[in-house]
Amino acid sequence: MTPFATARSVHLVARPHGAPTPGDFAIVEEELRVPGPGEITVRNVAMSVDPYMRGRMDDRKSYVPPFELNKPMDGGAVGEVIAVGPDVELPVGAMVLHGLGWRDHAVLPARSAQIIDTDLAPATAYLGVLGMTGLTAFGGLTESASFKEGDAVFVSGAAGAVGSLVGQLAKARGAARVIGSAGSAEKVRYLVDELGFDAAFNYKDGPIAEQLAQAAPDGIDVYFDNVGGEHLEAAIGTLNVGGRIAVCGAISQYNSTVPAVGPRNMWLVVASQLRIQGFLVRNFPHLKGQFAQEVGGYLKSGQVQYRETFVDGGVDSAVDALLQMMDGKNIGKMVVRF
Repeated sequence: MTPFATARSVHLVARPHGAPTPGDFAIVEEELRVPGPGEITVRNVAMSVDPYMRGRMDDRKSYVPPFELNKPMDGGAVGEVIAVGPDVELPVGAMVLHGLGWRDHAVLPARSAQIIDTDLAPATAYLGVLGMTGLTAFGGLTESASFKEGDAVFVSGAAGAVGSLVGQLAKARGAARVIGSAGSAEKVRYLVDELGFDAAFNYKDGPIAEQLAQAAPDGIDVYFDNVGGEHLEAAIGTLNVGGRIAVCGAISQYNSTVPAVGPRNMWLVVASQLRIQGFLVRNFPHLKGQFAQEVGGYLKSGQVQYRETFVDGGVDSAVDALLQMMDGKNIGKMVVRF
């Protein structure tokens, strides 16, 4: 493996206090070992950057272990198999999806890699609409929010990778009205003009509760929460009796250095008989087949579209891509290309 004798990766070297800074990370070059029995070596071509990664930078109990200091970070990636160890059936040259992003080359067990079909869709789609992001949107809407035809749906962070798909899936499944919030006029136009949302608003333009009430004069039945904070309070105040809230994330609070203030209208959860359900993508392995078939069909028919924001430069640009995503600079999925 002479041409690939070394590998470069991004390490977390300090736990951020508030928003991450470039000084919290370092790029480290290390020897790339030869794959052993049952292992493969992958040359990454793209990696995923996701909001949940911010939480893993803190040393606290969560649903996934925190990143270790002074060790490579990890996350979704796609790449080409360039070497295989003994007893491996995966062929050299295969394109695979795996979990060792944040590095240009990875050695991992072959069983941890999934072959992807780049004739069906570009490799990066398996990091987003056809991957974990897509399953998050599909499972969160259909199962956690118990979406049904005729529901009015509100999605916060609707121009992001998950939110943009949630809104389109709701429309394709017969929602009466789909409303999204986003952080710029460009994103609002994207939601309405390109993705077919019935209404959208810029949460920076005024009180969220007022803008949501105007966009949903008959109330909402489902709130898909990617943001938390003021958005959650506004949704609770707008939900119809028996409404459901699926909590996917709370990006508005990820960099907070003080405890977040909860919604002030929680009494409405009782008065309006609301249901609040948090969820993780790992809750939905039983939906993978249905998800692939249904979303794949929507992609072919044009009912679902997706956009990716690319940052080129591999590990040298990965931290910048993360900071851009945390600042809302992306539309759709944030992807780093190598």
